Amino acid sequence: MRGRKITSICCLLSAMHIGVADAAEIKVLSSGALKLALTQLLPDFQRSSDLSVAIEYGPAGAIAKRIQAGADADVGIATSAQIADLAKAGKILPGSAVSIAGIALGVAVLRGAPKPDISTVEAFKRVLLSARSIGYRDPATGSTSGIYTARMIEKLGIAADLRPKTKLDNSPGDRPEDVFGMVARGEVEMQIGQITEIVLAPGVDLVGPLPSEIQNVSVLEAGIVGASRAPGAAGTFISFISSPDAETALKSMGFQIVPKN
Repeated sequence: MRGRKITSICCLLSAMHIGVADAAEIKVLSSGALKLALTQLLPDFQRSSDLSVAIEYGPAGAIAKRIQAGADADVGIATSAQIADLAKAGKILPGSAVSIAGIALGVAVLRGAPKPDISTVEAFKRVLLSARSIGYRDPATGSTSGIYTARMIEKLGIAADLRPKTKLDNSPGDRPEDVFGMVARGEVEMQIGQITEIVLAPGVDLVGPLPSEIQNVSVLEAGIVGASRAPGAAGTFISFISSPDAETALKSMGFQIVPKN
């Protein structure tokens, strides 16, 4: 279904004389969670398509705001809810959105440090309450993981207890490898965040995923920006990053493969 949808869109755009051949460069605005994956996938795409790609990264919320504000781009990659809202607003081409992968949340500690038991909700709460310090992304950055984590801690009823020992990460959204720098530098004992970013970050270890009862899997989608000057090329890029070969690469980096919409 996904392949037929993208193909039909590309055919329509070709009929409008707006196709792959017209694109000197595909401009992509992407959630920083995909930085490692896209960095590895990009050379193969550029060799196989003869198209060049320029990608800017940031927190998914910030990326969605840029597209909403009319940023110059051909492809937008954010959460499924954000892409759906952008499509309703006419900022993403209707019918062009494709699910790329899911990202679960986990806990990071300093590399080599003991890994606490977070296998159940109660065990996870005990670990947070006993930790010297904890961290997560500042919700104000537009980070999906930061917004969810703040709400989760409130729902667990321990927000007041954790507030004095919580440090929020405000590292640049275009450098997801820096998100867990506070842990690597020993400034916080543990940090909650996206597993794909924990795997990418230097100097930290993944303790494990959050318990299933409080887990949150963010599904990233890619869509063609409504004002794109190269929508045919954008569709070609989206087809590539959602292909079976790309899925295999994403899975090896800690992403969850999700059904295609």
